[in-house]
Amino acid sequence: MQTALLYAVTVMIWGTSWFAIKYQLGPVDPLVSIAHRMALAAAFCALLTMLTQGFVRLSLRNHLRIFLQSLCLFSCNYLFIYTATSDLSSGLIAVIFSTMVALNALGGALFLNMPLRFPVVAGGLLGLIGMASLFYPELETLSWSDPRLQALALCFCGTLCASAGNILAAGSLRQGLPVLTCNTWGMLYGGCTLYLAALFLDIPIRIDLQPDYLISLAYLAFFATVLAFWAYISLIGRIGPDRAAYTTLLFPIVALMVSSVLESYTWTLWSATGLGLVLAGNWLAMRGVRS
Repeated sequence: MQTALLYAVTVMIWGTSWFAIKYQLGPVDPLVSIAHRMALAAAFCALLTMLTQGFVRLSLRNHLRIFLQSLCLFSCNYLFIYTATSDLSSGLIAVIFSTMVALNALGGALFLNMPLRFPVVAGGLLGLIGMASLFYPELETLSWSDPRLQALALCFCGTLCASAGNILAAGSLRQGLPVLTCNTWGMLYGGCTLYLAALFLDIPIRIDLQPDYLISLAYLAFFATVLAFWAYISLIGRIGPDRAAYTTLLFPIVALMVSSVLESYTWTLWSATGLGLVLAGNWLAMRGVRS
């Protein structure tokens, strides 16, 4: 039951975060917006850690590991994806981000000596085909001369960073490091790194006081960062980074369900077929996992 709950929390929260990110694009530079998000998330996570399990002392070696993990999970990946969001639809971003299923499976095999499990690989392949079907009309509009290809490349770089962070997190869990303590330090390191980068690049550090920006910032910091990352990294420890990454195929489905209600999204034969393939792939990949 706990695994199913962690899975559902991750999918539902990150499935709705696509909309919140749109409200972060405006007068505040994306790098600074992500820095604000991580700094606020670090404060939330520190409070949650103190109220639950308390902080655990970490060695310098572990801090260095968490710093590297923070660059992958809490700063660079978001910087690439926020930048791509200004030029791409959420559908195209979702298609690229869903390749993390394959990247995590490969990374787990190369760096963690995890076996390439056939049900996960086959389920991931079904899911990727399903994602391509879901967003086929948008993929069809792309051409080699399309300027959006550069944004797609940025998005893939963000996905690579996120996958590397997943593998590092899995290694930390193998060493028995507590999730909340690691996440608090990681979010703090990620936020500070981005603030320093903004100063170095002479990017103004400011905040938008419009309600849409502040509400979306609070949602992204607490729900999409503190709670979702706690659930997701805990999930990695339970079912492995390859199966946990399958949640990335379900985020867009949640986003489309919300869009059906709020933005009058119309389902087509392509999207319905894609949904069926993603769900079938999820069933195949999760076979044998205890809830």
